[in-house]
Amino acid sequence: MGRPATKPARLKDGFYIEVKNQGSGGILIRRDTKDQMMLAAEDYSRMKEVTILGEMKNDKWVDKTKGKK
Repeated sequence: MGRPATKPARLKDGFYIEVKNQGSGGILIRRDTKDQMMLAAEDYSRMKEVTILGEMKNDKWVDKTKGKK
């Protein structure tokens, strides 16, 4: 075992959605384009709760869209 990391984890550039079951924690899913993100959100929304987070660029949210699908 080693030391724990001192730097926070960084997210890659791209478009993010959060997918979770009701009443539990979720996972972040990244796609390269907005169209791919919207298709993934549509697919996952059939069986999971989906939150569209927006675009991440250089560790900052470019367009933080908080909407439920």
